[in-house]
Amino acid sequence: MSQRTHHHTDRTTQGSPVQAAAALVGVAFVLVGVLGFIPGTTTSTDGLRAAGHQSHAELLGIFQVSILHNFVHLLLGAAGIALARTVRSARAFLLGGGATYLVLWLYGLLVDQTSQANFMPLNAADDWLHLGLGLGMIGLGVVLGKRSRDLAAH
Repeated sequence: MSQRTHHHTDRTTQGSPVQAAAALVGVAFVLVGVLGFIPGTTTSTDGLRAAGHQSHAELLGIFQVSILHNFVHLLLGAAGIALARTVRSARAFLLGGGATYLVLWLYGLLVDQTSQANFMPLNAADDWLHLGLGLGMIGLGVVLGKRSRDLAAH
């Protein structure tokens, strides 16, 4: 990789497709984190707990959430927005976040949902969403990361 290309992929003002995707994913996670606290969007908010499977609140009446779960979404979203500043960090966010969600998917499949080990909490809908998020984020990181490198080379 030439010095010019390397420098170009680290610039903060480029606005490449992978940066846009990381920022969009980040904004979506912030929105999900906020919505997890809003009655109506989240059902049974009176059952919202700090963590664990005892939290009976569900985002959109489907995805089990807790205060910890919502804060994780907020932090992940903030990280995505911050890391969208460069091509390299945007790609790393998408690939690392995607890999993390694949691990969460496997964890959700293996953990007893009524045990103390289910600390986030996770339900079957969360598990399959995590699979989709993991594959989607990795796909965006790979495809758009390559496209951004190709654009930088020209």
